[in-house]
Order: sequence, then C-alpha cells, then structure tokens
Amino acid sequence: MAIQHKTADKRREMGAAAMRTYPNISHAWGLKESEAALLLGVPDSTYRRWKQAPENARLDANHLERMSLILGIYKALHILLPNKEAANSWLQRANRNPLFAGHTPMERLLNGQVSDLYVVRQHLDAARGGGHA
Repeated sequence: MAIQHKTADKRREMGAAAMRTYPNISHAWGLKESEAALLLGVPDSTYRRWKQAPENARLDANHLERMSLILGIYKALHILLPNKEAANSWLQRANRNPLFAGHTPMERLLNGQVSDLYVVRQHLDAARGGGHA
C-alpha cells in the first residue's frame, strides 16, 4: 500500500519511529542539524521540534518517502561496507562515478530534492545486485 493511502494513525506511528531513528543516522553521517532538516525536506525549526518529540512528528507522504529512501541508503551502505566507519563516511568521500562527477554523494543529496535521494538509493541497490535495501 502506498504511503499516501495509509491511515493518519499509521503515518503518525511511522513518523514517530522514523524520527526516533533518523537523528542517529544524521549524526553517524556527520550532518549538521540544518543538513539533516534539508534531507528530510523541512525547516530547521520543524526538524528540531520533531527530534525533541518524535511522537508529535507529523510527517506527510513526502517526508515518509524521503525517510524511507534515507533509511534504505543507510542500510545499503552498511551491507556493502560492513566496516561501520567506511559505511558512514562513504557519503562524504569524493566519487568519480558519473552520478557524482567527482563530488561527494552527500553534496548531491544536499541539493534537497527527493530525486537525488532516489538516485543515490538506486546506485547503492545496483551495487548490491538489485532489489531494495
């Protein structure tokens, strides 16, 4: 069932669970709070409020899609690179793949578009041999 068709209660539960997890991922990736908010597609103040009280977070379908992609990127990195430090730092290292043109994958993600999250997720899934993380 697509995210937008889930009940409001189910989306609230998913949002709260995601907001309990996401700050740990953003910390592992070395993101500033403003960068974590940008990846999630919210203003800094909203991100701080959701982080402080995950049970009150009201993530819409766009936020949940972004969160799903972020969680998938995190999981794929830890499968591809079992060394925790290597997995967490991959996004911060310059990459010659044409998708990144010598920039870091994080630079692409920080464009703030959901499509960039999708492209990085697809790239990692292809490296894993297909399928979703």
